[in-house]
Amino acid sequence: MPRRLRPLRTGAATAARRLRPAAARRQTGGAGRAGRAGCAGCADRTDGAGRPVTDHATTARLTPDDHALLLDLLSLPTVGPLEQQPDAPPPELWQAQHRYAVAAAELGFTVLHHAAPDPECLRCPDTPLTVRQAAADQADFLDDQPSLVLSLGPATAPRERTVMANVHLDTVAGQQPVSFDGRRFHGRGAIDAKGPAVALLAGVRAAVAARPDLPRDTRILIQAVSGEEGGALGTFGTRPLVEAGHYGRLNLFCEPTGGRALLRSTASMTARIEVAGEDAVDDRPGSGHNATVLLGFLAHHLAVVLDPALDPADGQICVAGLHTGTLHNRVYGSGSLLVNLSYRSAAVGRRLERRFLDAVQGGLRAFADAHRGSHRLARTAADAPTATRVTWLKRGLPALDSEDAGASWLLPLLARADVPLWPADEPAFTCDAIWTGGLPDARTVVLGPGSLDANHAHAEGEFADLSDLDGFACAVARLLTQFTRETPSARSTVPHAAVEPTTPPRSVDAASGQPAGRL
Repeated sequence: MPRRLRPLRTGAATAARRLRPAAARRQTGGAGRAGRAGCAGCADRTDGAGRPVTDHATTARLTPDDHALLLDLLSLPTVGPLEQQPDAPPPELWQAQHRYAVAAAELGFTVLHHAAPDPECLRCPDTPLTVRQAAADQADFLDDQPSLVLSLGPATAPRERTVMANVHLDTVAGQQPVSFDGRRFHGRGAIDAKGPAVALLAGVRAAVAARPDLPRDTRILIQAVSGEEGGALGTFGTRPLVEAGHYGRLNLFCEPTGGRALLRSTASMTARIEVAGEDAVDDRPGSGHNATVLLGFLAHHLAVVLDPALDPADGQICVAGLHTGTLHNRVYGSGSLLVNLSYRSAAVGRRLERRFLDAVQGGLRAFADAHRGSHRLARTAADAPTATRVTWLKRGLPALDSEDAGASWLLPLLARADVPLWPADEPAFTCDAIWTGGLPDARTVVLGPGSLDANHAHAEGEFADLSDLDGFACAVARLLTQFTRETPSARSTVPHAAVEPTTPPRSVDAASGQPAGRL
């Protein structure tokens, strides 16, 4: 049966975020000034047909307890093994998810599932090679990367009355100083995606305050996952949860979109171009293979040739990760170059893969033509085709494009909830939402505060503005109340496909946040 988590025992590390009673939180959660322009004054409105558009849940904002929870989460290192540097502290994803679950329990959420992934999930053929290799090299690779599923509302609610929200608590590498000056949060994960995760709870709280019958009519699932970053792309986090049935008619993936509803998500494939030649001393550079020059030539060639071949609306090309060596007095005969290729549909992905492979071959021919008469690069030019190979680290992942499929009911819902659409001509990005494409009778929205680039996600100085988090909480509240209002309430007892957890929840020690039995 689902279980409620006990609040953490108060100690030095947790005293700052002691939670107020739920009643007090409900009194303040949906009141006060709006967090951003467009939220204030969003009291009951009607559309052109006289139907209600939204209600006072739009005045949602984060409370001081929410601020403390976010600072707590930001202080926990949650870099997954694929991103982790050798000197980095071990990830504390168990603890982060536990603290998130305790905060959600104040709203009435119960735990359906909290466990590390089953190793069987890595057997899928589209699991990235880097993930499979890491799991083979590290016996405990999956142990510290659990995922959490929370539930609020009737366990017997049918899929049509279920909303699922997905947040990821793992981050990229580069732990940063954590701070909050009253307006802006700094820290790794502030915008991607611990800040949105906390704002999601604030939005749920406001929706329930505005519509107390919501938990009786609508079931809300929250997936708080690991394995989103580092190129894992949800293959052992979000995908197994969706396959186990933990999704709804409406699925919300909390990623930075500037408060605009994005109905598509690119997938990506990653190629490693490797040169395996012979080294040489710097005094006789022509006696070996110069992988540095060859890979540098290929990097430039691919950037020039592929750029006009891919419309930014269809995907992106990232040429990166060139490595041969670090010394100045040696010709490195071996090295590698990484190229990431994102695509908005399977058809675009297949076309891009062919063009990429053709471009690599064309680059090798161009290198040979340019350097066959060189005093120092002639051997490299002659042997380049046989010394170079392409290995796919990631390929064949699905993309999400629900713009056409969502026209039936999703677009009107978003309009009446006052959630603007992502511009059609603005490129999408890659996230775990790809695993909900093609689900029967289900639609997906990628929505969140801030911007991946402007808020320095994956870069130095990552931040999230409180006003943006408040604005996202408003949007969540509007979506939930509008969904509940518009979806017929059959008071059905037809069970959801995943009423009970497919994996029994592991018991958690309330003081440490660690699963029972773990050191």
